[in-house]
Amino acid sequence: MDRLIECVPNFSEGRDQATLDAIAAAIEGVDGVWLLDVDPGKATHRTVFTFVGAPEAVIEGALAAARAAGERIDMAQHEGEHPRFGAMDVCPLVPVRGVTMEECVAYARTLGQRLGEEQGRTVYLYESAATRPERRNLAKVRAGEYEALPGRLASGDHAPDFGPATFDPAWGATAVGARNFLIAYNVNLNTTSPRRANAVAFDVREKGRILREPDPLTGEIVRDEAGEPVWKPGSLRCVKGIGWFIEEYGVAQVSMNLTDLAVTPLHVAFDECDARARARGLRVTGSEAVGLVPLEALLDAGRHYLRLQHRTTGVPDRELVHIAVKSMGLDELGPFDPDEKVIEYAIARRAARSRLVDRTLGGFIEETASESPAPGGGSVAAAVGALGAALGTMVANLSSHKRGWDDRWEEFSEVAERGKRCHSELTALVDRDTDAFNEIMAAWRVEGDEARKEAIQAATRLAIEVPLQVMRASLEALEVCQLMATDGLQASLSDAGVGALCARLAARGALLNVRINAKDLTDEAARSDYLSDAATLDARAAELEAAVLAAVDAGLA
Repeated sequence: MDRLIECVPNFSEGRDQATLDAIAAAIEGVDGVWLLDVDPGKATHRTVFTFVGAPEAVIEGALAAARAAGERIDMAQHEGEHPRFGAMDVCPLVPVRGVTMEECVAYARTLGQRLGEEQGRTVYLYESAATRPERRNLAKVRAGEYEALPGRLASGDHAPDFGPATFDPAWGATAVGARNFLIAYNVNLNTTSPRRANAVAFDVREKGRILREPDPLTGEIVRDEAGEPVWKPGSLRCVKGIGWFIEEYGVAQVSMNLTDLAVTPLHVAFDECDARARARGLRVTGSEAVGLVPLEALLDAGRHYLRLQHRTTGVPDRELVHIAVKSMGLDELGPFDPDEKVIEYAIARRAARSRLVDRTLGGFIEETASESPAPGGGSVAAAVGALGAALGTMVANLSSHKRGWDDRWEEFSEVAERGKRCHSELTALVDRDTDAFNEIMAAWRVEGDEARKEAIQAATRLAIEVPLQVMRASLEALEVCQLMATDGLQASLSDAGVGALCARLAARGALLNVRINAKDLTDEAARSDYLSDAATLDARAAELEAAVLAAVDAGLA
C-alpha cells in the first residue's frame, strides 16, 4: 500500500474478552486494513486497538469498530483508572506513509461526521483536526470526564462538532483527531503508593504542579495577582502524565503520553522519571509501552544506552532494539516482541508481497537461478555490495572493542554507523532493482502507443537510476573498507579486503546495468549524462579498491 494511515481507537473496556473479540472481528472484517495490536488493561478498564490501511478502508474499520462497541459497552456501568468520557473514548488517525497531516485532518473530520450522522454519536474533534483552538488539547475536551458530560452538554457551551448535543448515558462521547505518532508510556516504580507516583508525574510532565506555600501545616495554594493558581512547569516538554496504582501488577506507575518524540524521546522520559524517582527515595524498575512504538524511538534509545557504555552504535537495528528493551525494562510486566510491538515490523509481517531480502540466502540463490528474469545482475550486485559494506562495518565494530583502544570507541562508532547506513541502503536496493525491472515489463503492457512510449521511458530512467544509486553506495562502502584497512584492527585486514572486493564488484556490476538500460533511452542528452556519471563513479571505485588492496598487502607482508 502506497498510502497508509494508522488508527488507534481506545475503548472503555479492558475486562470482557468477548467484547474485545467482537471489536477486533469488526475491524478485521473490513478489506484493506491490518489489525496490528490489541492491548487491554484490567485496572484502567481500557483497551487500545491499533490498525493500519489505506485511508478509506481505515475509516470503514473505525466505523465498524464503533458499531461493535456500541452494541456491547455501557458507560453507565464503567469505572477504571484511566480518564474517559465515552465507549469509544478517543479515535486518532496518524499519517504513516504517502499521506500528509492536512489530508489526515480531512479524513478525521469525515470519520467524525459519519459517526455523528450514521450512528448518532456525540463527537468532538481534537489535536490537528480540532475546529477550535481550545479543543486541540484532549484534556480540555474531556474535562470532568464522563460524569461531567451531562452538565457540560446541558449548559450549551460544550456543543459537539458532530452528532447530538444530548447526553447518551450508554455511549457518552467520542474524541476523533489527527496527530503524529504518540507513545502511551508507563514507567513502573517500586512502590504501591499512587500519591508518590503522582509526585513523580508532576515533577516531569510539562504542565507540572500547582505551587503551594512551604508551610507544611497549611500548604496553601500560591496565587497570582488575578487570584489564579500559579503553576510550576515540569521538566519534560510535550509530556502529559499522572500517577496511579495498577492492582493487576501490584505496582504504581507514572503514566505518560509522549506527544512529540522529537522534543522528548522515549529514553529521555525514562531516564528523567528514574532521576526524579531516586530523588524521592523511589526506584524505577521497568516500563511498558501501550500499543505500538515507532522503530526510530527504540533505535534512538538503543544508541543512547550504548553511548553511555562507550560502545559502538553501528550495530544491527535488532540489537539496538534489544538494548533499548533491556535498558528500559520494557519486558518487565510482559513479553515485548518487536515483531508485534514495533509498528514498522508489524506492518512488514503483514505485507502481502514477499521481499527478496527477507528470503534465506539459499532461497535468494535459488530464485536467482530460476527461469524468472528477476532477480538479475542488478539485484545480485546490490546484495554483494551490501555484504561488502557489512564487512567494513564489522571491522569497525571489532576495532572499537580492542584492548588499549578504549579512547577510540567514538571514532570507530562513527565509521560503523556510516557502514551500517551504507549496507542498509544497498539491502533496500536489492528489491528496488527488481522492482525497476518489473516497471519496464509493466510499461510494455500499457495501452496506447504514446502512453506506452512515455511509460517505457520513465521506467527506463528508473532502471538506470537504481544501479547508479548502487554505485554511489558501493563507493561509500569502499571508503569504509579503506578506513578500516589503514586504521582498523589488523587481525581483520583480510575482512576489510574482502569487503572492498565485494563493493568493487557491486559498482562494476551496477555499471553494466546502467549501460545496458541506457541503450533504450531516447533522450540522448540524458543518456550521455547517465553514462558519464557512471564512468566517473567506476573510475573512483577502481582507485579505492586499489588503495584498500595495497594497504591489505602491506599489512599482510
